[in-house]
Amino acid sequence: MGEELKMPRHVAIILDGNGRWAKAKGMPRNYGHAQGAKTVEVICEEAYKMGIQYLTVYAFSTENWNRPKDEVDALMKLLRNYMKTCLKTAEKNRMCVKVLGEKSRLDEDIRTRIQELEEATKQNDGLHFQIAINYGGRDEIVRAARKIAGAAAQGRLSPEDITEETVSSLLDTAGVPEPDLLIRTCGEQRISNFLLWQLAYTEFYVTDIAWPDFTKEELIKAVEAYNHRNRRYGGLENG
Repeated sequence: MGEELKMPRHVAIILDGNGRWAKAKGMPRNYGHAQGAKTVEVICEEAYKMGIQYLTVYAFSTENWNRPKDEVDALMKLLRNYMKTCLKTAEKNRMCVKVLGEKSRLDEDIRTRIQELEEATKQNDGLHFQIAINYGGRDEIVRAARKIAGAAAQGRLSPEDITEETVSSLLDTAGVPEPDLLIRTCGEQRISNFLLWQLAYTEFYVTDIAWPDFTKEELIKAVEAYNHRNRRYGGLENG
């Protein structure tokens, strides 16, 4: 990796291909999800070493509840275990962890673990790591709109005072810079209801590599591709 590489400040990743990766190996989908969780651990560490400050991963979408019950149950079990692992990793790497999404549908013990994880790591000054769980971009915007409507109905906010900053401050990502780079694994070329508001000016990078096979080298390739893009805002080059 050359010295001249400019690091994106914030990288978002749609973790795709766990099930297909497992199927190709003659294994159950849940084996793929378990391997995918291990890949998240590795990439968190490598991203921070490379100089990336914010990493956001799409772990479980609002649509994922439609999967077969045994797969959803296995994912929730994996999530419980991951919360424990993540706490240890956060202690070791000074990682600050935040969970995005509508938490009310999650079991109480998972909500408690999320709260403990966020509370224990909020002062950490290492990688800022966001995990999207029961997350949907449209759902996030709807929840923000409800808060705005409530504030307006109570007379605390005038409609003409609503700005982009008002909306941004009410999203799950409040206080987090918008992603510079979005990586999607396993070749799909769609956003899948992820960070709809935040990705307005983000560079996209799609790789055919399935998430369990995603390595530091693949992350470097994505950053190299990002470096070859001219960042443009409204037709103007940035920096």
